Amino acid sequence: MASNKDYLEYILELLSDLDDISYRAMMGEYIIYYRGKVVGGIYDNRFLIKPVKTALAMMPDADLELPYEGAKEMLLVDDVENREFLRELLETMYGELPAQKKKK
Repeated sequence: MASNKDYLEYILELLSDLDDISYRAMMGEYIIYYRGKVVGGIYDNRFLIKPVKTALAMMPDADLELPYEGAKEMLLVDDVENREFLRELLETMYGELPAQKKKK
């Protein structure tokens, strides 16, 4: 099941307090970027983020879920309506995220 654009727009609105949030459509799903780094994505209308140490610390009870068959597990963000939490979560994880690879 692919994600719908309405859910993407809903998540983007909740993240609108952050500067430089962007996304890219990929095979019916959406990759979410914060300041040029991949933080996670929208998969089957679920907001999943990379399981970096700070995210695990902020969401110790979060479920690890597969975004799609064959992928690495990611953390499910259940509390998507808490804008302040989302802002703090992405800002805190940013330093642990790998830099975007340069295109050749």
